[in-house]
Amino acid sequence: MGSRDKRVGWYTATLDNVSDVQRDLLEHYSKIPAERVIPHILEIRDRAWEIHPYPCVGELRFIDLSLCRMPSYSVVLERLKAGGSLLDIGCCFAQDIRKLVHDGAPADHLWGAELLPDFIKLGYELFRDRETLSAHFLTADIFDVDGPLKQLTNSLDAIHIGLFLHLFDWNGQKKACETIVGLLKNEPGVLVLGQQVGSLMPGQVPKGSGSNMYKHDATTFEKMWKEVGEATGTEWEVRASLDTGLGIEKHKRKWDDPSTRRLTFEVKRLK
Repeated sequence: MGSRDKRVGWYTATLDNVSDVQRDLLEHYSKIPAERVIPHILEIRDRAWEIHPYPCVGELRFIDLSLCRMPSYSVVLERLKAGGSLLDIGCCFAQDIRKLVHDGAPADHLWGAELLPDFIKLGYELFRDRETLSAHFLTADIFDVDGPLKQLTNSLDAIHIGLFLHLFDWNGQKKACETIVGLLKNEPGVLVLGQQVGSLMPGQVPKGSGSNMYKHDATTFEKMWKEVGEATGTEWEVRASLDTGLGIEKHKRKWDDPSTRRLTFEVKRLK
């Protein structure tokens, strides 16, 4: 991890095609000519690789549009159109924010938080909207209680978390989720949606540099949210499941153990 050597397992050298949804966004939102879509993606990716050679960059995860595939996407979109607000934590290039805007959400009701500001800058270049997008972006750390995220306390209708929580151990994930609860409006019905790397055999695994990460299955993820609810005086309905997304079904993640799966989740506050 951290090597710019393109022979590593998480660097995909070519891109044969993009989905219809991705193409629609890049051609009709970003106004990129059809024949330039794939070259443009690869050019931006290689610039990002020289700065942050992470798997999400090498595997082109920054063009994944995961939020729009969530069962509650239409609910989130309607809330935004009615005046609600959403925060995308660990937004990377903020591709899901662009999709929301393309689908009619007011951009000024959208917030993106990213620890690495280079990703936010490259997002403007990928989507060619630096002068037109009015969404708000913060360079922020979820664990900095007095940092930029503090301004959003009790103000959000929904929070999206993509490929972020699994970077931490159980206690780190729980602490992050407690912060997330505090950013949402203090009312039933608010939503937390996202995905992360999970496992058929949940547990703590070493991440490197002496730190650990926790890979959940649906049961342990629900248990963690029960602890979050107890710590924050709230109650949550958790819908979570494991699948073979993120290239797992095509055996693209050769460094993973066989039990690795994608965990997708929707968490709704009950009280």
